[in-house]
Amino acid sequence: MLQNLRIDPEFESKIPPLREEELKQLEENILADGVVINPLIVWDGIIVDGHNRYRILQQHPEIQFTIYEKEFPDRYAVIAWICKNQLGRRNLTSQQFKYLMGQQYKAEKIAYGGDRKNNAPKSSYQNGNLILKEKTCERIAAENGVARNTVIRAEQFANGVDAAEEAVPGIKQEILTGSIKPTEKAVAAIAKAPPEERPALIQQLRQTKEPEKPEEKHKDKEKPQEKPQEKPKRKRSVAETLQAIREVSEKMLQPTGEADADDICYELGDALDNMIFRWNTCLQNNPALCLSGLENIRRISEQGIDFIKNFEQSIREANAG
Repeated sequence: MLQNLRIDPEFESKIPPLREEELKQLEENILADGVVINPLIVWDGIIVDGHNRYRILQQHPEIQFTIYEKEFPDRYAVIAWICKNQLGRRNLTSQQFKYLMGQQYKAEKIAYGGDRKNNAPKSSYQNGNLILKEKTCERIAAENGVARNTVIRAEQFANGVDAAEEAVPGIKQEILTGSIKPTEKAVAAIAKAPPEERPALIQQLRQTKEPEKPEEKHKDKEKPQEKPQEKPKRKRSVAETLQAIREVSEKMLQPTGEADADDICYELGDALDNMIFRWNTCLQNNPALCLSGLENIRRISEQGIDFIKNFEQSIREANAG
């Protein structure tokens, strides 16, 4: 039965790979149990979920396993299901989260009629994931606790990641694992650029790695000097922070050719997306710890709310003036 199954490279490419230690632990668990507890999910003989278990079984054919045949109307429905299923994992990076959400959105638009309002969906699949009256991006946003524009930007990010991988194989892993930290906009721009320009843009992405510290680079040549004591930095007030943002914004809005109003909005949106992702991840993965630290969490959230209120007030005053 195992020999009748096969792996589809496109399906597998949507699944964040396990780290080496995670894969080793999975194999040890399977060998200790003598059985693969979770079934391999299959569509027309193609592995949909369980690629790592499948490869372990190929090395240990004596291990017992089961197969669950799942029905899908087409390949795009399969991709959408894979992405939604993977979004439930706890160990995703923010880049992997955005990539999967963008891939799900793109696949569902093709498979189920896109963002067109449709009272009678063409097809459906389990877990209540139907294309109903609401727009696809709005439903996916609600499922993941983000704004609809975040879903739209996630699709652009995913397209950029795929275009970059096609031009320079291996860059996808660097982006999604966070070993390089380009902005969403820089990644999305790859898909919009002509193919011949993409390698140069990807080289720019790789320059977003954190620079190596001089003392680490030459630590074998000389002993690091003692750093002079620095005065503790004073925490900036909300008013000072707002003024700093305004000054940065004014510089970015100047006709230097380096940035424009869309750039700063894109970057602020990216920062907000990452904040929402990190809060959701912490709260969902550590419910007991969050409960014990509820007062501190409330205090932190109040600081954020106060910041937004002050920021909105400054905008109103600027508009009034």
